[in-house]
Amino acid sequence: MPATQKPNWLKVRLPSHGDFFRVSDLLDSKHLNTICRSARCPNIGHCWERKTATFLILGDICTRNCGFCAVSKGVPAAPVSDEPERVAEAVQSLGLKYVVITSVTRDDLPDGGAAYFARTIGAVREASPRTKVEALIPDFGGDGKALEVVLRAGPDVLNHNLETVASLYLKIRRPAENYRRSLDVLTAAKKSGTPTKSGLMIGLGENPADIAQAIADLSLSGCDLLTLGQYLQPAAAHLPVEKYYTPAEFEALRKTALGMGFREVAAGPLVRSSFEADRLYDALQER
Repeated sequence: MPATQKPNWLKVRLPSHGDFFRVSDLLDSKHLNTICRSARCPNIGHCWERKTATFLILGDICTRNCGFCAVSKGVPAAPVSDEPERVAEAVQSLGLKYVVITSVTRDDLPDGGAAYFARTIGAVREASPRTKVEALIPDFGGDGKALEVVLRAGPDVLNHNLETVASLYLKIRRPAENYRRSLDVLTAAKKSGTPTKSGLMIGLGENPADIAQAIADLSLSGCDLLTLGQYLQPAAAHLPVEKYYTPAEFEALRKTALGMGFREVAAGPLVRSSFEADRLYDALQER
């Protein structure tokens, strides 16, 4: 039976820090999207106050219809030519020390948007050489050449989310074979010498063995960093939450993942793909 009541550990405080509003105002002035807003991330205040942000390039309309995601679906507009430069200007103006660049899935584009990722990474590098850049990419339809375009741009971390366990791919409206495709993306990125990262959301009806297998599969792909978070239903049209995991259960999963060889793991009810991304990167460098 689906869970019906959110536990108190999922409550978040409203943003009040001045840096949050400064980031918000500048993004509005430059007409930029963030996954923080589009996906209704509960950590938006926490991250913006830390001077980290996740930019959503290539518009805010996704060509896929995953059952868990709050991002709008439909037919997207053509990419805006100066978007990479506007992202770079925002990063420089805000003095961001760590930035995550992600996108909606653009199956309508021949390269899935890989060239825009590369252009945006390059523009940020030129404008803010000291800023670390993480690329959180879609699977590009399994196009290895598109992945190479992003990797040649030199992101500090290549992030691609596995999202959920293999047995639930059809439930979230993804072809079952896409599970292996996502693992292949991470394996190819790791072989290039780029640090890799992935994320899982739990609470969709998986069992402990499912989670352990997904973590093991990611470890075998060479993945360095992992995020584990609670799935939260964005709206009534999305899949319901089947279980709310406790902070103690997340800590146990974190220890399991570290025992399988991950360099660092962020696990908790409110953890998302970009949660304290700078801290995970720093931990990777230290180890």
